[in-house]
Amino acid sequence: MTAVQRKDHLDTFAITVLVACCAFWGFQQILIKFAGREIPPLWQASVRMAGATALLWLWCQLRGVKLFHRDGSLRGGLVVGLLFAAEFCLIYLGLQHTSASRLTVFLYTSPFWVAVLLPRFVPSEKLRTIQWIGLVIAFGAVGIAFSEAFLHGSAPGQWKGDAMGLAAGMFWGLTTLAIRTTKVATIQAEKSLFYQLSVTALVCPVLSLVLGETWSFDYSALAWGSVFLQTAVGAFASYLAWMWMLRHYPATQMSTFTFLTPLFALVFGVVLLGEPLTLQLVLALLGVAAGIVLVSRKG
Repeated sequence: MTAVQRKDHLDTFAITVLVACCAFWGFQQILIKFAGREIPPLWQASVRMAGATALLWLWCQLRGVKLFHRDGSLRGGLVVGLLFAAEFCLIYLGLQHTSASRLTVFLYTSPFWVAVLLPRFVPSEKLRTIQWIGLVIAFGAVGIAFSEAFLHGSAPGQWKGDAMGLAAGMFWGLTTLAIRTTKVATIQAEKSLFYQLSVTALVCPVLSLVLGETWSFDYSALAWGSVFLQTAVGAFASYLAWMWMLRHYPATQMSTFTFLTPLFALVFGVVLLGEPLTLQLVLALLGVAAGIVLVSRKG
């Protein structure tokens, strides 16, 4: 297998792809929240992940990418898939309790786990002092946003959704770590994503049944349109691009750069869903933006 050519910083192409992905991922939470008015959360996730798995399999067939040959990645792939499944189950369940914009802010705490744990396995990913300061500022701001859930006037149970968002961010960070530190790091991006989508497509229906969700296909065209975009663009195209970039660019810089997504989610949530724009949430986003600037600085 040809060695992967890695770069030590994000170039213009990488930044462009990241911004495009972040914009859609911010919008994606809105799509989930919207479809959730009709479709039970884990059943919605099941349909999405099953569809994305089928699309990816078809893509691999057309491109001649082998998904089932032995390459020593099975154990690591299953770990990555289970972590990915945990992340998305928490996202879909969390959006039942909190707003899309709030959950997205907490979800994108994932760089903390990457920054803390990845240098133990990949020394080249070590953060400098100024970058650590950026992370501290960003997470301090997120703490301000989380405290809002316990104040008078917040939605009942909002803290549950916020906590699920934080937990989902942890599992996303651990997924990135597992990808970089197992055999999954050496396989093609398509196969890496296949592990994640296929395992999640198996886990979500089981949890859906355990929670007693009602399965149906009788939903409005708008709800199905939301699921289609989540499937084709979100779970297939954008994640495939993300997996490819993880093999070619520094994971810590990539993960921290995606703090832009909460900004997009906030704008979309306020404009499209009429979600409240609070001072705490604005402060959180400002702190996150400052963290992006500091952590993305080159030496």
